[in-house]
Amino acid sequence: MTAGEIADHFNISKPSISHHLNNLKQARLILDERKGQFIYYSLNTTVFQEIMNWFSEITGRKEE
Repeated sequence: MTAGEIADHFNISKPSISHHLNNLKQARLILDERKGQFIYYSLNTTVFQEIMNWFSEITGRKEE
């Protein structure tokens, strides 16, 4: 989704959404891809899976 599409789901300003997206990008939790004049954001599933595995380890639950 684009930043504008994401912003439509939250009650905060578009500049705030962009700031948060930049932080998530710096943490490698999301990826961005430019298509024409738009930037599309997606979840970095590799990092997300690593986080879920870490949570599973500390909670004693195994991922299936």
